[in-house]
Amino acid sequence: MRAALIIAGIILLVAGIWIVAGHASYQDTDTVLQVGTAKLTATQNKDIPRWLGIAGIVVGGLLAVGGFIKKN
Repeated sequence: MRAALIIAGIILLVAGIWIVAGHASYQDTDTVLQVGTAKLTATQNKDIPRWLGIAGIVVGGLLAVGGFIKKN
């Protein structure tokens, strides 16, 4: 159980740092125009919000610290 908490915490921590550093994005495709069966689409790269990265850092840190702390 402790090892799972530590591993999950470290993964969330690294993912949060990756997002805050600005390296995480996703593609969003929108339909601009559609006439009959013909379709015109636009694909845009969008960044993942930084608040999500900060939340990942906080939760990951708490999980990792919780896994390292030994219960009496």
